[in-house]
This record gives sequence, C-alpha cells and structure tokens, in this order.
Amino acid sequence: MPSGKDIHDFIEKVVPPQIPASRTHDPANNLKRTDPFQFGSRFLEEGDNVYEFNAWDHVEPDDEFKAFAEVQYEKQRAAPVSDFDRNRFNTDPVKWWNLFYKNNTDNFFKDRKWLRQEFPILAEVTQKDAGPKLVLEVGAGAGNTAFPLIRNNENEGLKVHACDFSKYAVKVMRESEQYDEKYMVADVWDAAAEPSEEGDSLPPGLQEGTVDVVILIFIFSALNPNQWEKALSNIYRLLKPGGVVLFRDYGRGDLAQVRFKKGRYMEENFYVRGDGTRVYFFDHEQLVQLWGRWTPENGLKIDLENPPTAEQTAEEQNPFEVLNLEADRRLIVNRSSKLKMYRCWMQGLFRKRGGSDPAPAPAAAPAPKVDVEVVEVEAAADAENDQ
Repeated sequence: MPSGKDIHDFIEKVVPPQIPASRTHDPANNLKRTDPFQFGSRFLEEGDNVYEFNAWDHVEPDDEFKAFAEVQYEKQRAAPVSDFDRNRFNTDPVKWWNLFYKNNTDNFFKDRKWLRQEFPILAEVTQKDAGPKLVLEVGAGAGNTAFPLIRNNENEGLKVHACDFSKYAVKVMRESEQYDEKYMVADVWDAAAEPSEEGDSLPPGLQEGTVDVVILIFIFSALNPNQWEKALSNIYRLLKPGGVVLFRDYGRGDLAQVRFKKGRYMEENFYVRGDGTRVYFFDHEQLVQLWGRWTPENGLKIDLENPPTAEQTAEEQNPFEVLNLEADRRLIVNRSSKLKMYRCWMQGLFRKRGGSDPAPAPAAAPAPKVDVEVVEVEAAADAENDQ
C-alpha cells in the first residue's frame, strides 16, 4: 500500500479540469466573490488561479486521478480488514460511536447552516403559519442540524425529534443550553432497529405515519449494507403519506475513500475508519434503486449490472418516489499546503407516496450552498480517521 506521503504527493500534483473561460453567460452563475459567499456557482475556468479560493464547484476529477483511484481500490481489496476486526466492528458499532462522541466535544462540530438553503422545506416548516410539523433527524450527533432549526423557528407547532445511535451524543444535546423541550426532544435510537420483546423498532414516543420530514445526513453510510433494508422500513413506517426524506451522504470516488490504507477495506465501497466507525460510499444508480425500488413485501432490489430504466422504475409505483438525486462534486483547496482534494457527496430528496396534495418535484436540484467551514471540518475528520 502507498504511504500517506505518496498519496499526499499525488494530490498535491493534481491538475483539475478547467472549463473554457466564458463571461457571456449570466453573471449570477459565475460568482467569484467571498462576501456574500454563494456555493454552487464558483466554476474553475481556464486561466483561474486554483489557489485563489478554498473551494470550487462542479469539478469532475481528471482522468489521471480516476486512474489513480482505481489503483488504490485494487490495493485496498488486496489488504482487507481481518476477519476478527470485521466481526468486532460490525458486531458492536454503537461502542465505536460512543467513543467517537466521548472523545469529540460539541465544539468539534459546526452547525449545518446550509441545510435551510439546500432543502427549502426546512425553512417552510419553521414559518409562523406552517402549523403542526414533526421533523425527525436520524443521527443527530451533537445537534448541529436540530439547534439551528430551533433558533430560526417561528412555528409554535414545530417539534424536532433528534435521535442518535450514541448515548453520548444524546447527552451532549440534552445538556446544551440550546436544548428547548418545547420544540425538541433527543433520544437514543438505532435507525436499523428490529422489533423486540422490549418494544417496537420506532423511536421512543413516535407513532407510525406521524412524521412530516426525515433528515438523513451521513447516516446510511454508517450502516452495514445489510441494515439498509430495515432502516428503509422504519423510515417508511414513520413518515406520513407525502412526507419527505432529506438525504446527503458520501459518493464513490470521494478522496476520503481513495486514501484509505491497508486493513480498512470491509467489502466493496465499505470501510472502517481508524476510530472504529464505518463508512460506505454510494453510486448514483445504487441510490436510485435503493430508494426507488424497495418495497415492504419484496425488500431491496438492486441490480447495478442491468439497472431498470427510469420509466420502468416510475411504472413500479414503489413506496418512495425519487424527486431528486444529484452528485455534488467539489474541489476543496488547502491553500497553505497547496493540496487539491476532490470531494463527492450524493444528495437526494425522496417522498413517500400517497399524499393527498403532494408538492411538485423540482425541475432540477438546487445549487449546493454548503458552508465551507462544514466541508473543511468533515474533510479534517476524514483525514484523521482514514489512517
């Protein structure tokens, strides 16, 4: 396997593709200013200094980087995690998340200020006249999604149910000065929970068909692929007809995947970090089928070799409708060390069928407006954990 220095040296030499210079199109689509900061519209054009800004939007990896990534994947497959480690990381994943939140205080995380821009429904449910709304955040962590929602809320009927796998994460939320039980409740819950003698598999205090919005930010990637089906079932049961899922997670080819070293590969696209937490990297088609073809009766039907057409998937009228699913590709630049890092996230909007008055699907995905501070914190965390 290559050393960390080898990977560092390679990404330092990366020459990202640049589109031809053009100033004839709408200036709003080619902003190059830092105040106000607007993501989704900073294109890297010929002649631009790549180190002028710390992030560029919609940058596809160049062919050299893609070839380098494939070589890395082969080396990862050749040196997988041991059977012993695979078993201990998969058997008790909550142990590793408890350690993660025990070792990282709430100051480690940045508020996700970009979510209200990226998913407008989160602004809608907090409006004064929105009426009773129930938002479930799965994998709430230290409250960096829930607390900004509460701070911006004008809706007396809003309730945010923030759940996390880790009891330490829930403890951080409950002890925060921002924790307001009038609008928020924090509980321990596993999204892939199975019914048991102790109770149902749903979060404490929540009933079937009561949730308007489910937030899944970097959650499915933390699950073992054999847990996805149960998580889908639980989320489906919780949502009202017409309720929506807001989804963001890691995409295949993200630098965090490419730089994994030996002893981290669990199975295809699935790894364990240095702190024991797990992470999966998704393909676009995989997510289309995961959300668009699952049914309570037949479970998951993912066939990446012979994928169904969009028309076939639409005709199936399965429980979830894929309103939007896009890859958010970004070039993050560390200007001090002259590093160029290709990042890739998958972002989706899914709806449970059956609503009496569903909102129309957007014609195109909104331009990503991810706060650069959030991106840099996630990148830093990945760098610390991928060793």
